[in-house]
Amino acid sequence: MKLSRRQFLPLAAGAAALPAMSRVTWALDYPTRPVRILVGFPAGQSADITTRLIGQWLSERLGQPFIVENRPGAATNIATEAAAHAVPDGYTLLCAAAPSAINAALYEGLKFSFIRDIAPIASLVRVPFLLLVNPSFSAQNVPEFIAFAKANPGKLNYASSGIGSVNHMAGELFKVMTGVEMTHVPYKGTVPAVTDLISGQVQVMFADASSIGYIKEGKLRALAVTTAKRLDELPNVPTVRESVPGFEVSGFLGIAAPQKIPTEIVARLNREINAGLTDTTLSTRLKTMGYTVFSGTPADFSGFIAEETDKWSKVIRTRNIRLE
Repeated sequence: MKLSRRQFLPLAAGAAALPAMSRVTWALDYPTRPVRILVGFPAGQSADITTRLIGQWLSERLGQPFIVENRPGAATNIATEAAAHAVPDGYTLLCAAAPSAINAALYEGLKFSFIRDIAPIASLVRVPFLLLVNPSFSAQNVPEFIAFAKANPGKLNYASSGIGSVNHMAGELFKVMTGVEMTHVPYKGTVPAVTDLISGQVQVMFADASSIGYIKEGKLRALAVTTAKRLDELPNVPTVRESVPGFEVSGFLGIAAPQKIPTEIVARLNREINAGLTDTTLSTRLKTMGYTVFSGTPADFSGFIAEETDKWSKVIRTRNIRLE
């Protein structure tokens, strides 16, 4: 049977619409089986706990288990590479974290590109850091700290949880923006670094908000916070940028997926995650962990990651930072 042009065009249009309709139907049905979320940190760490809280929320909302799978190692590169090479069907997600924005310039020979191969879905939190000193240190604020450092070049030792960590990068950015010189002392983790700061083995550290308890106990003194705004928990502690205009550092956690994941699934996950971040119980739990809840669109999260990647790339090049 020969079809006329008038008969053919509606059939062709209907056929062309089928793939789009099937994708939408697929997204509406998603998920139909368990979803795994890869986390590049050991179980029990704050990033792991945060991801489990979000996974539990999504499980309850979407009716399928969202299972955390810890793949620690290589500063989150192992988990990120696995996610980058996974099937982009929405059943493998990633806890996207600040180290990936740093690793892009720090590690050579990566078999993935965080910007090219990972699709941001939703931001979860920002992680504030604090400029901390031992209570015996003479400086009482950031200007006094800078003055002391310039008068004693190279005599200050600042601790970090390791080369390429966010607190290491915070120290290097501070050096770039203020012109001070401090000696970097990398540790294998935050706990031993904070322990030596308390004992006076090192003089300064940019530590995350888990150190607030030590501040309240008088074991450490906070000179400033690294975020753009002061923290509700420490309203009398100024920001670094009040003395060093433009300075801002925060870690981040979010949910991402392999690139080419259907946009309909991205939209649904983003909507459900943002709903969780407005839930009083969940948001309060995140805030008690020292986080600032930070929601937004996939485009918002993507733009933030690009900015962070560019910022840390410049610091790494300027300071000629290399892995040992």
